[in-house]
Amino acid sequence: MYRFSNTVIGYLNLLTLLASIPIIGGGLWLARSSATCESSLQTPILVLGFLVLLVSLAGFVGACFNVAWALWLYLFVMLFLIAALLGLIAFGFAVTGGGRGVEVAGRVYHEYRLGDYSGWLRRRITEPRYWDAALACVVGSKTCAKIALWTPLDYLQRDLSPIQSGCCKPPTSCTYTEGAAMAAQDEDCYKWNNAPNILCYACDSCKAGVLEQVRMDWHKLTVLNVVVLIILIAIYSIGCCAFRNARRAESEYPYGENRMSKIHPRWDYYWYLTWLFSSYIFLDVTLCFDDRLNFALLVSLHSEQEYS
Repeated sequence: MYRFSNTVIGYLNLLTLLASIPIIGGGLWLARSSATCESSLQTPILVLGFLVLLVSLAGFVGACFNVAWALWLYLFVMLFLIAALLGLIAFGFAVTGGGRGVEVAGRVYHEYRLGDYSGWLRRRITEPRYWDAALACVVGSKTCAKIALWTPLDYLQRDLSPIQSGCCKPPTSCTYTEGAAMAAQDEDCYKWNNAPNILCYACDSCKAGVLEQVRMDWHKLTVLNVVVLIILIAIYSIGCCAFRNARRAESEYPYGENRMSKIHPRWDYYWYLTWLFSSYIFLDVTLCFDDRLNFALLVSLHSEQEYS
């Protein structure tokens, strides 16, 4: 049983090592993806991925070499990782709720509104330092150049990505007369410009398109995080058994091969020895006194017989 538990935890830590690779890869994919352009959710994923990798290495070493303190540290960090991953999943669902865009009559694509997303995401995307980095990413990806040659029929029949829908064209509801927007329209209609370096990059719909891309990518990663969470909980449960067995191997109750090097008697063992020794002395003294008393009585009776 002892060797089986440590073997299982060793193999499971190997599986955790493999499971950490998709987490790190997903974080790197978000960081390098030209379509995401938002880095607020990338750092937690990368940190968790590398923590799972390092903790799995520690657990593998502790299980193989039967180091109880290493397994204790491994279980403690694993518990922290499980709690952190639960919090990250809940946080992702909370801040990426809403969105999904609205349908446009006669079109395949959707359009997106900034007000449909959570307040936390709106505050992040409207801060200049975050939006400047996201805008540089959108422009550098040349996403709009891919639809620059589309005809009006293409816009009727073909789908657009969230960033293309929000950043590369004005809202479909806009009406222009001789290139100028008419009154009483969406504010984004006045921000649109045909210049390739302007387009609708200053529109709120562009920010909404970036947030929609973030939401889609985050939900894909959430599925992966749930799978990894189930694996971590299973490994943590078996790791507790391996830790218990490792402690028994260092105590006087091991499994399998006898590994006891010292025996430490309980405290009552010494009291028992003291009581036994005292009883023996008392019994010896008592018997000795009885023998002397009997001898004296015999002498006395013998003397009386001779006198008579």
